[in-house]
Amino acid sequence: MRVDTTEVGDARRRVEQLLTELPRDGQEQLSFAQPWELRAFAVAVAAHQNGLYDWSEFQLALIGAIREWEDSQRSRDEPWRYYDRWLEALESLLSGTGTLDGSELEHRAHTILTTPRDTDHHHARRDPVAVDPAH
Repeated sequence: MRVDTTEVGDARRRVEQLLTELPRDGQEQLSFAQPWELRAFAVAVAAHQNGLYDWSEFQLALIGAIREWEDSQRSRDEPWRYYDRWLEALESLLSGTGTLDGSELEHRAHTILTTPRDTDHHHARRDPVAVDPAH
């Protein structure tokens, strides 16, 4: 098998390496319980690949978010969800670098949470989907 030595091949190998380090459930499946968890993972990887932070910075932010949750009252009141901590780490890191404006984040979160579930992107689509084999 020929190794893809392009930049895309390098990026794919980095993502595959990150995927091997993800927590897994009992059946060795990747632990994405909800679609937003996969999206949060993808945003963190994309931000890293675009040079917004080093991966070690994200790891430290994730450790901090987990530690904060463990030390807080929330750990007694709400169930543990890994990707909630992941998202907290991503938000704090992007806010700390100035990439993410907290008020803009609150506004967008409010918009998403108040938009009915079946608006726009949740309707069934019957249009053909084109897949570019180059990607």
